[in-house]
Amino acid sequence: MSKDNGVTKQKVSFPHGQHYVVGNLFLPADFDEDKRYAAVIATHPFGGVKEQASGLYSEKLAEQGFIALAYDASHYGESGGEPRLFEAPGDRVEDIRCAVDFLSNHQHVDPERIGALGICAGGGYTVNAAQTEARIKAVATVSAFNVGDARRNGVPRGLFSDEFRVQRLKEVGDQRTKEASGEPLRMINFVPASAEEIDENTPELYREGYNYYCTPRAQHPNAPGVYVFTSLDKQMAFDAFSHVDLISPRPLLMIAGSKADTRYFSEEAAAAAKEPKEVFVVDGATHIDLYDKPEFVPQVLGKLTDFYSKYL
Repeated sequence: MSKDNGVTKQKVSFPHGQHYVVGNLFLPADFDEDKRYAAVIATHPFGGVKEQASGLYSEKLAEQGFIALAYDASHYGESGGEPRLFEAPGDRVEDIRCAVDFLSNHQHVDPERIGALGICAGGGYTVNAAQTEARIKAVATVSAFNVGDARRNGVPRGLFSDEFRVQRLKEVGDQRTKEASGEPLRMINFVPASAEEIDENTPELYREGYNYYCTPRAQHPNAPGVYVFTSLDKQMAFDAFSHVDLISPRPLLMIAGSKADTRYFSEEAAAAAKEPKEVFVVDGATHIDLYDKPEFVPQVLGKLTDFYSKYL
């Protein structure tokens, strides 16, 4: 347990099937043992860990009076799940439901005031979970990313051809056959492996992803920038926003940077959702700017604080 800015950080764990998910639970300053608080579950980006963006926003929300939970997704960080670094949307969505289980039974959480915050792919997973997870009472995303759409079509959309998709799925199948015969897992980078791989043709999202995950800005030993290649078929079959209309009458807030090459994900999801809903655009920000940049985080945090204070 540690304290910073009056916020208490506790290491916690909760079950997901046969393994445990590990998180950091942030308790507000002036925490009152006799009270029950509104709580927010923060889900990290693709390939990230709780010590990065989700942890930053959790700590900031705790400073605003909420209990907040940042956790390592199954297969990542301190959480269980094999194989390691396996990006399975079904597991990621179930993590969120298990986090709701945990907070719903926490002695200091009001189970009727649980919200969710998802960042990047965590935003897609959070929206997907909330479509049918009625215990989540308020849903917000920051730089939401639809993994399935991105794996099928690329970012920006249209980057991948039909031929590319067919070939990629053939490669996944061939690799599964190899691994079933005892060959080692194949890993794939989700950001460039080195600065030398970045050129004028590298999409903004991946240039900035390298800067975030692979430099002192936010690098962490549990977020090495790779994932298991054979998880791609599961990602390609996933659609984060297929039933976003089911979130209503619970509120949906989607925050995106005006310069983000992924902004269309938030706008399209919100267009398909029912009221109450809002897209909040942060002027001048890119996708990854909203993870941690001090010129943008206070604006995002202010919007999130107002949103959760109103609806939780």
